[in-house]
Amino acid sequence: MKTPSGPEEAQRPASDIRVFASSCTLHGLSHVFGPGSLTPRRGLWAVAILLSLAAFLYQVAERVRYYGEFHHETALDERESHRLTFPAITLCNINPLRRSRLTPNDLHWAGQALLGLEPTEHATFLRILGQPPTLPGFMPSPTFDMARLYARAGHTLEDMLLDCRYRGQPCGPENFTAIFTRMGRCYTFNSGANGEELLTTPKGGAGNGLEVMLDVQEDEYLPVWKDVEETLFEVGIRVQIHSQEEPPIIDQLGFGVAPGYQTFVSCQQQQLSFLPPPWGDCSSASLDPDFELEPSDPLGPSSPTPGPRPPYSLVGCRLACETRYVARKCGCRMMHMPGGAPVCSPQQYKDCANVALDAMLRKDACTCPNPCTSTRYAKELSMVRMPSRAATRYLARKYNRSEAYIAENVLVLDIFFEALNYETVEQKKAYEVSELLGDIGGQMGLFIGASLLTILEILDYLCEVFRNRVLRYLWNGKRSPKHSSTNLLQEGLGSHGNQVPHLSLGPSGCKAPCPGTVVCVSAGLPPLPVPSPGLFLPPTAPATSSHGSRPEDVSSGPHPDILDRPSLHITLPSLPQ
Repeated sequence: MKTPSGPEEAQRPASDIRVFASSCTLHGLSHVFGPGSLTPRRGLWAVAILLSLAAFLYQVAERVRYYGEFHHETALDERESHRLTFPAITLCNINPLRRSRLTPNDLHWAGQALLGLEPTEHATFLRILGQPPTLPGFMPSPTFDMARLYARAGHTLEDMLLDCRYRGQPCGPENFTAIFTRMGRCYTFNSGANGEELLTTPKGGAGNGLEVMLDVQEDEYLPVWKDVEETLFEVGIRVQIHSQEEPPIIDQLGFGVAPGYQTFVSCQQQQLSFLPPPWGDCSSASLDPDFELEPSDPLGPSSPTPGPRPPYSLVGCRLACETRYVARKCGCRMMHMPGGAPVCSPQQYKDCANVALDAMLRKDACTCPNPCTSTRYAKELSMVRMPSRAATRYLARKYNRSEAYIAENVLVLDIFFEALNYETVEQKKAYEVSELLGDIGGQMGLFIGASLLTILEILDYLCEVFRNRVLRYLWNGKRSPKHSSTNLLQEGLGSHGNQVPHLSLGPSGCKAPCPGTVVCVSAGLPPLPVPSPGLFLPPTAPATSSHGSRPEDVSSGPHPDILDRPSLHITLPSLPQ
């Protein structure tokens, strides 16, 4: 800060613009509000400051506008890890129901919905299945549960799993969790359900993951009776590799594994990170599959989903949205859907649920944002034929099957990490607040030569203006009348407009030893007000004693009442002419 110099500058209050301009660190301001009259030089400086200020404000507005658009950028990186969490592996047999487990009661309730069977065709179909026809006194059950049908008649892992190894160690059906999907009853390895510890692997490559040998049980596949929507022409296993946080939608995202082949699946983990609004559209709030019923809804109040909600995932959001849609349209949910609504009956499956779900998928009616964090797995598949002729004989003896059965039903699936590295796809803010402040500071220094402290100086000056101008005006308007006599004396003394070198009221006739003003006041008299530096007293100013005597000339001699009394000398600073 510059220090004001000279008596004139020292006399000006801090609220004076020239005092502020001479001490402010804002470049060029002192050239505009300097001493003297207006000159072309001052005008040019004023124009330069205004143009620089306009350019600075324009740049600031542009930077703020760009920040308000909330741009983001995507960074792709590859990182190393010493140990990776193995993904969840979901397996489903393409055939949903075993022919040997179907009963006449199943055909009565679900024959038309699942197979397109008319009631008159049940006896023929049972003969094809190798089962006796319906007895004359057959009575169907009063109710029917689709979930129980798939749990009882679906393929069991105990029958399909011939061999299982994880990193060379044996595993079995106890390491899998049974779940329901749209394909029926399926099984997930390393699901982490019920608080189970997730499996990890410290190495990549074949032999350091999951290797299973499965029997597809083609002889249990349902016969193709009619070409309906649910008719399946394939044979094999459907597989989906996913994270433990998201449920499988294996009918849409699963890949097929055919019998008679050993399939190698090389995986690479990808960790995705998205930004929330306003930079992105990610969400981390789970969607409740149970819906709020409208007053006209025929359903009763839905029971809340038991247990804590799973973490948000894109698949989970879509599944919850589909559940709400089907529940509103049909009054029930499909068996693979979460929530507390009742499971649809076979007829509701045929007439409403399947139709509504397919229409919804075609319209893409669910709007689900990306999760803020998610994990997915890139896959590369390769396969070789198996078993060889020598292996076919060995496996036939081992599992007590024919060589033809082994060749047509057995497959091997080997899933492993390609390497212990993973990719990260991360959205980042393209323009941070710190960058905005840095740009504003750079433009401020470039165009007007200011800083944050300059702004504080301007605020301090405004406070001084408010204090010296506004508050003083309000204070002078509320002053007490007890000072009126003093004001009258000061106005009377100042009406002559001349400066008094000294004022003597004592017997000794005080004189000023220096260019100041000396006021001599004798003891015992009422005190006289001391004039302010701006008050000018003439040499012949009259004074009136407190005893009411006539006025005496101050310079003519001492007053008789104050002779021989000690005097008080007050020296005032010199006043400018």
